[in-house]
Amino acid sequence: MTRPAGNLLRYAVSPVSWPLVLPYAVGVRLKNMAYDRHWLEPRRLTWPVISVGNLSVGGTGKTPMVLLLADRLQQRGWTVDVLSRGYGRSSQRVARVDPLGTPEEFGDEPLLMARRGLSVYVGADRYQPGRLAESDADANAGPTRRLHLLDDGFQHRKLARAIDIVLVQRADFDGQLLPAGWLREPLRGLGRADICVLRAEDADISDRVLQRMRRTGNDPNRANLWIMERKTTLPMSPTSIGKALAFCAIGDAKSFFDELRQTGIDLQAKIAFRDHHVYTPKDIDHLRAVARRSGAECFLTTEKDSVRLPDAFRAELELVGPLVIGGLKVSLLEETRSMEMLEALLNERLHHPAHNVR
Repeated sequence: MTRPAGNLLRYAVSPVSWPLVLPYAVGVRLKNMAYDRHWLEPRRLTWPVISVGNLSVGGTGKTPMVLLLADRLQQRGWTVDVLSRGYGRSSQRVARVDPLGTPEEFGDEPLLMARRGLSVYVGADRYQPGRLAESDADANAGPTRRLHLLDDGFQHRKLARAIDIVLVQRADFDGQLLPAGWLREPLRGLGRADICVLRAEDADISDRVLQRMRRTGNDPNRANLWIMERKTTLPMSPTSIGKALAFCAIGDAKSFFDELRQTGIDLQAKIAFRDHHVYTPKDIDHLRAVARRSGAECFLTTEKDSVRLPDAFRAELELVGPLVIGGLKVSLLEETRSMEMLEALLNERLHHPAHNVR
């Protein structure tokens, strides 16, 4: 589900979806209460788990944040793998992601991360992929400091985690619960977060986030709030790209298009598909037709979309113009302090196993 473009669309769907919000909210509340009160116990893996998640449906930068954390933790001597549900995959088997595989086998985001060199394991319950990762490592002697990064794991409480990192954005404070809105759970859920991450442009709501985390602006734990900068990267200078048609199937298409314009790209047209959309020959024909009508000389899309474009589809697009792949890079303000704090918190949790259940 994508965020409504405006209030009109939101109210248009409300008569149908609002009656379903209450049972959804009750279900979320009961699930969280069961884990908070230890009526249900999550399953534990041998190695610690750091979860990266959010409150809402759609893109907040979770995958780029996982990539950033994996890189920085590896630099600090940790051996890191990623556990993912593998959204949209056709197979149900638990597996290590083959970088040469397909999105149908593994999901687009796991495949993207594997092609970046990470060990990624997929499976619906995340516990079995974790066991497979630990089994693979046991068969190969190596470093002893190991951990799992749980991608999109904040609501997946069946798996115990040492640390919960939650990406928050301004829109979350105006959102409604599914299915009328885009929130997976209410803002009170931030009380479970160990670290919240805000985009730089949303830094002014820091105190509101800290309050939801049950912290105050004067609390020394303000360090548990990180500020993230996002930047779209291109393989060439914007001036050499020419007139472009931008398309994507991601959770936050507007941010992608806005960032392209800010870099100086001359966008002749833009087309947004639903998040995780599986491209078809009809879509490719439509993109080519719009490009010709608009005078676009090339196509621009995201790295996540690129893994969902078979070579044959790329070749069809390039009959009209080159296909340029834009990446999304995130960085942390005060990164050294943030990583030191993360390691200190992780070490504290490892020495107090009773805290390693959330």
